[in-house]
Amino acid sequence: MYEFNYQKASSVDEAKQLHGNAEDPKYMSGGMTLLPTLKMRLARPSDVIDLAGIGDLVGIDVSGDTVTIKAMTPHAVVAASPDVKKAIPALAKLAGGIGDPMVRNRGTIGGSLANNDPAADYPAAVMGLGATIHTDRREIAADDFFLDLFETALEEGEMITSVSFPIPDKAGYMKFPNPASRYCIVGVMVSQKGGNVRVGVTGAGACAFRVSDMENALASNFAPEAVADISIPDTNLNSDIHASAEYRAHLVTVMAKRAVAEANS
Repeated sequence: MYEFNYQKASSVDEAKQLHGNAEDPKYMSGGMTLLPTLKMRLARPSDVIDLAGIGDLVGIDVSGDTVTIKAMTPHAVVAASPDVKKAIPALAKLAGGIGDPMVRNRGTIGGSLANNDPAADYPAAVMGLGATIHTDRREIAADDFFLDLFETALEEGEMITSVSFPIPDKAGYMKFPNPASRYCIVGVMVSQKGGNVRVGVTGAGACAFRVSDMENALASNFAPEAVADISIPDTNLNSDIHASAEYRAHLVTVMAKRAVAEANS
């Protein structure tokens, strides 16, 4: 680990000020990705600005037809929330299946989305539920947020403050996890709200994406058999020691069928 200055902010404004005064700063939420990266000397920030002391960035609010989760809310809190379980059970399930207990108690939704690991769970929920990411500067729609491998629409110094999820009529999430890390080899979130259907996929490609063919089929018939014969091309999918691109393409269809079945149950 290289030497760096550790700063702990107590407010969003203080965090922004610390960031603006540093040469090459990094925000840290739960530290589940940044700390291992620093230990392996894959990053060398001048300053690490810890956001864990900002109480205003923790909490869950259900109002009207929206669930809003503040950026520093740990996965375990989302998974255990009675409000989330009632409003969007699939979202609570997704949070409860992230990593292990240590990761769920330290990792945060804002940190996960800002990092945009291709195998993270939350991107599927953001895409599959049509969430809106709120930052200290603006609002970013789900379809505009994920750009590429570890790349998002966030600008330099921009900070996620909360994420708002529309409450669907139905939703389901299924993933095929790596047995060791519990990261997604493929994860699929499906949702239906009125006549609008969304299918969000994580783990398969460089970043989360939607499958329009499945969405169109499910809009006509929201049932597992509607997507059973829909396959996606494996051209741009990930291929590694855990699964080939061809296998991941197959898993997208399998997980989508299971997610729809879960949503209907």
